[in-house]
Amino acid sequence: MLKVYVVDDSAVVRQTLVHLLQGDPEIELMGSAPNPLIAGPVIRKTRPDVLLLDIEMPGMDGLTFLRQIMEENPIPTVICSTLTANGSKMALDALAAGAIAVVAKPRLGLKQFLEESRRELVQTLKAAARTKPQHTANQTTRPASAAPVKRPPIAGLHALSVNKPVVIGSSTGGTQAIESVLTRMPADSPGIAIVQHMPEKFTAMYAQRLDGICAMNVREAKDGDRVERGVVLIAPGNLHMQMRKSGGQYYVSVADGPPVNRHKPSVDVLFRSVAECAGRDVLAIMLTGMGDDGARGMKQLHDQGARTIAQNEATCVVFGMPMEAIKLGAVDDVLPIGEIAGAIKSFDARG
Repeated sequence: MLKVYVVDDSAVVRQTLVHLLQGDPEIELMGSAPNPLIAGPVIRKTRPDVLLLDIEMPGMDGLTFLRQIMEENPIPTVICSTLTANGSKMALDALAAGAIAVVAKPRLGLKQFLEESRRELVQTLKAAARTKPQHTANQTTRPASAAPVKRPPIAGLHALSVNKPVVIGSSTGGTQAIESVLTRMPADSPGIAIVQHMPEKFTAMYAQRLDGICAMNVREAKDGDRVERGVVLIAPGNLHMQMRKSGGQYYVSVADGPPVNRHKPSVDVLFRSVAECAGRDVLAIMLTGMGDDGARGMKQLHDQGARTIAQNEATCVVFGMPMEAIKLGAVDDVLPIGEIAGAIKSFDARG
């Protein structure tokens, strides 16, 4: 039985979550509290399997509480928060501090939203329970030498002549995994396009956060952006991103559309478009994530001769997406997260 503890200052949220979670025979609601000051002594005495935590609360915010937990006795934690600008930043900080996933909740129509999102929420909690969060003192998402740097624009013949793109797909745990990879990449690395399952208010801020700590330029993708050396494009939340080729150069298109594999953006949408326009001239990487989004697209790429890599189980928060790609025979190499940046450099060096 999966023991869940809820910390949220909204009585409506707590009551709704209690009702929703009690309907699953595999979940036991251990308890709930309106703030961390009340929750702290309870979960330190009886540790839950998963903590469902709000961010903005009186007395002590959820981010401060999460950092305390990860320093003392790490508990798999799922953030459930409204996505105001400030809330988005704090939720991203929570992911960097070790939270497993973020579930967005609106300020209006909250009860209906939670009821409609019950399946996704329950799946996220169950996936989180299978993870093993580390003490923050042991977390090494990027090398100690990484720091914001001044980067000249990557231009000229070198930028135009070597244009073999890298595409990455990830979901649960992916924000930390992507950071681990990108902070190890030099400024003149090949262009990278990424689909990370995130709410729409997160992706621009997430890209901005990465841009401040990476040698490469990182930004949220816009329709028509070129995939070029030194640039990382993050698919916008709630929009699909595809790649196309024109005049020997690769570009992305960003557009609305129905969810694919329950996701928007979808890794499969990106990978399949790359298979059509790039064929073997691409490196595709599958990082940690729940579900199977991207597995079939990676298989299509693999069958066309593209190089494909999956993150290994030991370093994944959730091994679902890499595992499904491996099952399909879509993966050339299975690597720990710390070796994937080196694999990208090797791919680039082969020209």
